[in-house]
Amino acid sequence: MQLAIAPDPSPLRALDERLSGPITIPAAVEAAAAVFHGAPAIVEHGESWSYAELWARARQTAAAFLAAGLRKGEAVGIWAPNCREWILATLGAQICGARIVPLNTRYKGREAGDILRRAHAAMLCMSGNFLGTDYAALLRDEALPNLRRRIVFGGGGSEGWETFLAAGADVPAAAVDSALASVAPDDICDILFTSGTTGAPKGALTAHGQVIQLFYNWAKRMTLAAGDQFLIVNPFFHTFGYKAGWLPALLRGATVVPMPVYDPAGAAALIEAQKISFLPGPPTIYQTLLAEQTKTKRDFSSLRVAVTGAAVVPPVLIERMYKELGIRLVFSGYGMTECGVIAMTQAGDSVETVCGTCGCAVTGIEIKCVDDEGRTLGVGEAGEILVRGVGVMQGYLDDPEATAAAIDAQGWLHTGDVGTLDERGYLRITDRKKDMYITGGFNCYPAEIEKILCENPKVEMAAVVGMPDERLGEVGKAFLVLRPGQSATEAEIIAWARDNMANFKVPRSVEFRVELPRNAAGKVVRMDLRQ
Repeated sequence: MQLAIAPDPSPLRALDERLSGPITIPAAVEAAAAVFHGAPAIVEHGESWSYAELWARARQTAAAFLAAGLRKGEAVGIWAPNCREWILATLGAQICGARIVPLNTRYKGREAGDILRRAHAAMLCMSGNFLGTDYAALLRDEALPNLRRRIVFGGGGSEGWETFLAAGADVPAAAVDSALASVAPDDICDILFTSGTTGAPKGALTAHGQVIQLFYNWAKRMTLAAGDQFLIVNPFFHTFGYKAGWLPALLRGATVVPMPVYDPAGAAALIEAQKISFLPGPPTIYQTLLAEQTKTKRDFSSLRVAVTGAAVVPPVLIERMYKELGIRLVFSGYGMTECGVIAMTQAGDSVETVCGTCGCAVTGIEIKCVDDEGRTLGVGEAGEILVRGVGVMQGYLDDPEATAAAIDAQGWLHTGDVGTLDERGYLRITDRKKDMYITGGFNCYPAEIEKILCENPKVEMAAVVGMPDERLGEVGKAFLVLRPGQSATEAEIIAWARDNMANFKVPRSVEFRVELPRNAAGKVVRMDLRQ
């Protein structure tokens, strides 16, 4: 499906100029809707919404939030899989000047409750039932003193989405206009929680203007354009599915095709039916599509662009993506919640560059590598990666100490990752964060998982490390010391973990130890465990 655009390019030039400067997320989507008015913005369950209709529905959602008493600066949690209501809830809340707090759909009640309390969430938009999980039931025992309203996507009764929207019918359009006009590019638009090595979740604060500038530049480098059919399998609660997902798609006139749960056969069917041309995702996505193609001959000729990262990308995979999936452009990159996207490869880069590097800094970002004394290193010298520029977060929510530790006085964000820069300015990661590992594209922080494991009444101490896995890249292995007089089995511990943490965090294997290896300072030596 190709989008017909008027021959006069002046509206597109005007849009490009406006989005390259300070602007809020809803104002940017409004500007894009004025240009791509009748083009398809979202296709879900066979139903298409035009850009004009999407914006009208976003305003309707904002009116409903205003009727519910949402105030500028308050937080709205969103706990749901990829769906158009997720986008509406975000835009509606942000029109009101609120900040959104995305929640991982795999969270258990205690994890979601902790995030909602830390963010002081005033309202929560959530799924009623997803993959057999009753989200409301998960929160039943959680004390949420700031939460005034729960809104259930697809639900009925007083908490249902349609009831919520209907209550905004009497809110005048002028009230929505006034709310939108009061939001500034420097206002916080979202709080994305990312776990740190201390095990306590930290909320990264980001402002509207920096998100638009950074990811509009990202979209241009990725050649995302009007008429692209953008299949989003990356979860909306993650930067990859939200800020590098539906948002830039809408800013460039593409069509968003959300997929709530990834399965290879379903994705292949959508690629064929919707003529998908733009498909970001971790390497696992493309590996499974290649496997699907061996089962049934598929027409993937529409695929134009793949954007990957979050794990090591083997050269043979890139070659197969070109030859067997027919993808014309493959990009890889590097980013983090605290700075969105940092580096990306470019069109025309070789397979070796796409596989062996994370690309060069995106527009508005600086990168350098430093030694332990903070001295800037030369070409090819490995050191900690520091980044500075438009994408760097404003700080961590209610945590000035952690903010000061992450961002120095010169504005450099200390990533904790180790890498090198070549003569072209292309970044190569030589060592990830000391303890973190990546399972199927999800960052896993051992300290957080260990903290939960130690809440098991039989566990005295826990250490978790990432181990190689052919399908998921890495999976967790837990080394446990049990409390005196206690006994447990591997299956018992894993079953308990599944009940108390998101599935991607659950260790895939457990080894019981009498003690854990420690250094002279008393810290666990993870390298010994990994070996």
